[in-house]
Amino acid sequence: MPLSGHIAFVTGASQGIGRTCALRLAKEGASVAVAARNQEKLTELVNEITTAGGKASAFPLDVGDEEQIKAAIKAATDQLGKIDILVNNAGITRDQLVMRMKRTDWDAVLQTNLTSAYLCIQQVIPNMLRLRWGRIINISSIFGQMGQAGQANYAASKAGLIGLTKAIAREVASRNITCNAIAPGFIETAMTDVLSEEFKQAAVQQIPLGRVGKPEDVAGALAFLASDDASYITGQVLSVNGGMLM
Repeated sequence: MPLSGHIAFVTGASQGIGRTCALRLAKEGASVAVAARNQEKLTELVNEITTAGGKASAFPLDVGDEEQIKAAIKAATDQLGKIDILVNNAGITRDQLVMRMKRTDWDAVLQTNLTSAYLCIQQVIPNMLRLRWGRIINISSIFGQMGQAGQANYAASKAGLIGLTKAIAREVASRNITCNAIAPGFIETAMTDVLSEEFKQAAVQQIPLGRVGKPEDVAGALAFLASDDASYITGQVLSVNGGMLM
């Protein structure tokens, strides 16, 4: 298995894209440290991975809390020996037109979606530098590339992830560590389930492939970027959107 011997740390792993990515990494042979706020869902995910013959451990974590990030990554490193694949996937939305957006909603989205990624990267880089191998993969969004009305905070956080990705890629490239981003388009998740059917149909009309994406579409891209097949790719944004941005 291509990722055998590697240890992945995945934030926002309890559901949606993060959960599917954790399952795919385990299927590829990585041991997976899954992190999120929901302990019950994390336990279910760990059980599913181990039942299938994989290796996984749960680390309850609110990425909005810097001390929890430090404690969780230290615990994962101590328990598993290292972390050489980091997937920054945790994300929230607090949608509102900018003229009505509360500062607390701006701050919460930037803290969860962007600042947490910086903090997680900061915690895992020293170990990756010693190993002289690492994969950092940030889950951005098509709306970080094209913007979206009513999502100024979300779009700014996801655009910020792209800038962070490129800066980190330059900082660590000499040590054989790559840093890339994935920008999903419209993907079927709990976050999109709450949208109206009218909105979903309008979105599909903007997608050349004519369908909404699945979490597995993103997980496949992630497995590639984490593998040695992508060893000469860094600082890039892999758009998984069915042609929507085009």
